[in-house]
Amino acid sequence: MPAGSTPSLSPNEARALHKDALVIDTQQPPITSGIVFTPRMRATLDELVVAGRARSEVGPQLEAALVRDVQTSDGARGMYLDMWRQSGVTVACGTFSGSHKLSAAFESATRKIANAQAIVAACGNEMLIVRSAADIERAHADDKFGILIDFQNTVPFADELDRVELFHGLGLRMVQLTYNLQNLVADGCTEAYQGGLTYYGRELVERLNTLNILVDVSHCSEQTGWDAMEISSAPVIVSHSTSKAVAYHDRGKSDELARAIAEQGGYFGVVVVPGFVRETPGATLADFARHVAHLVNVCGIDHVGIGTDKAGPGPSTSSLVEYPSDMRANLPWEFNWAGFRNQEHRLTDEYEMAGFESLGDWPNVTVALAEAGFNEEELRKLLGLNYLRVFRDVVG
Repeated sequence: MPAGSTPSLSPNEARALHKDALVIDTQQPPITSGIVFTPRMRATLDELVVAGRARSEVGPQLEAALVRDVQTSDGARGMYLDMWRQSGVTVACGTFSGSHKLSAAFESATRKIANAQAIVAACGNEMLIVRSAADIERAHADDKFGILIDFQNTVPFADELDRVELFHGLGLRMVQLTYNLQNLVADGCTEAYQGGLTYYGRELVERLNTLNILVDVSHCSEQTGWDAMEISSAPVIVSHSTSKAVAYHDRGKSDELARAIAEQGGYFGVVVVPGFVRETPGATLADFARHVAHLVNVCGIDHVGIGTDKAGPGPSTSSLVEYPSDMRANLPWEFNWAGFRNQEHRLTDEYEMAGFESLGDWPNVTVALAEAGFNEEELRKLLGLNYLRVFRDVVG
């Protein structure tokens, strides 16, 4: 356990440990769409701005531009790999389905997975798609970078349970049951009324168990988390969230649920999103470390880790894509399927995270945890070994 305010390592020692350790970011949504902003991405965005497009419209074009740049430009490919190297992250769990409307979710997920596979192929021996615990260990041993394919929503499956097998074949290994709102499976954490799993959702959890896919309840309602643990034959995880006891937020989890996640062998990853870890502006990585310390007290040192959920400046998950400040997020007639209400959920501009404005700032996380008093053995568990354990137990 942390020894209070006494740092366990100097910043230089913590950075050296970070470089040597297995580091797994258990939620890094922009890993194949925005951890860099390449020349082709910039040119594509400029054209779309002139055309009056909204952010919701330009995402697929920017992802495609990144893929083409990595495939065809040594400079862009080097920029992409250099960000990985700067971060010291071994494996990143990228999001390949999130807050999509049901009608577009299947196509979006398959396109995103194809983009990830194209980037990995273009980077040759430097990268791999993680399908097993052995792949994680190989990436660490051979100084490679691994992308783990996960969903933050079950909408790509729609009402077709057989699609679980299809996506498993494409590399899917972790599935969050809902994003913030309700879907066919369950209720999310920002929905107006928050129930639990539907009967269809129960069967979906069982199908995920059959295929050894991790069940994730990060954005789910509390009741969905409890229901998932009751139905699942394998440990359930929270890949990225916070503690409501430290800073109340709809996206956080109660101590009771966090403890239950640990007691059934699961895992709890902590985010670095500023408005989630602190109720007022001015967040630093010390605020993040307080959540980690609290959850270690609740769950035990073997069940907590880091899912930053962030790769750029600003109040949200973000990326390094430089959107114009006046570029609207959605078209006026579109429903906001993300389910966040910016003021209520502290996603307005005054919320910033000091010390983490790109994936390259990841070593600062290790420094902050060392400053909070976690020793070397504890740091290695938090950085990656705890997630590797549950991934091996469930996925194999």
